[in-house]
Amino acid sequence: MSDPAIRTSGLRMRYGTTEVLRGVDLEVRPGEVFALLGPNGAGKTTTIEILEGFRRRSAGEAAVLGTDPGKGNDAWRARLGIVLQNWQDHPRWRVRQLVAHLASFYRNPRDPDELLELLGLTAQAGRAVGALSGGQRRRLDVALGIAGRPDLLFLDEPTTGFDPEARREFHGLVERLARDEGMTIMLTTHDLAEAERLADRIAILVAGRVAVQGTPAELAGRVRAGSRVRWIEGGAEREAVTPDPSRLAWELHRRFGGPVPGLEIRRPSLEESYLGLVAAAATGRTGTETEIETETRSAA
Repeated sequence: MSDPAIRTSGLRMRYGTTEVLRGVDLEVRPGEVFALLGPNGAGKTTTIEILEGFRRRSAGEAAVLGTDPGKGNDAWRARLGIVLQNWQDHPRWRVRQLVAHLASFYRNPRDPDELLELLGLTAQAGRAVGALSGGQRRRLDVALGIAGRPDLLFLDEPTTGFDPEARREFHGLVERLARDEGMTIMLTTHDLAEAERLADRIAILVAGRVAVQGTPAELAGRVRAGSRVRWIEGGAEREAVTPDPSRLAWELHRRFGGPVPGLEIRRPSLEESYLGLVAAAATGRTGTETEIETETRSAA
């Protein structure tokens, strides 16, 4: 098997007396889309900056494309594509002019016109950067990030501020890069639906540690927020939150001696599981189970 595109072991980062990363272990396989999630302050940006070689870690080991990112040379950096969440540039640059200028710094760059076609920006080639829409601007950011044919692309909050149509178009672009180009992509996002759609695997950082990682399906199963079970009993609507809805449904079935009036079971989404994990970490609980809670409401 190929060596991991990214591997960290016991990664730590301290700012003065504040420990931002407290032993982060990650492994990203070549050709996969890997999402790094977590609440603000969890350490996502610090982790990415260490992997990109912009920040030196306090302790632990890290390898990106087989190289310690703290010791990467120009040839190593040329293998990385980086798309920042916010990038300040000169709005008067013309789109093709800017892409061609940046591509000229690489030994084997993509053809600027082919790149604009790939990103759906051919019609905007002569337009000033400052006149682009938000979605077009983000596609330009990606064009600049992949101009040098990188093996690994970092995307930091790629769709912040996008409307639904622009977000859908950008998702399609990322999927094409991964599928057709075989590019390894590591992205950070607060959008759980985005991570669920794009990522082969996900890691969730909480308080400087990897709380859980795996495929979206694995995460939803391992970090299970409680399922909501609703039914009618004694003329009132009842509701319970439980990690084992099947057991509760069976107990209700036995209690009623047959079908349960108004029975509804709603299992949690990945987003709910994620929020449950973050809340559990904040209160010191494991976040793997939710105790049964029952509420009584008057039936309509």
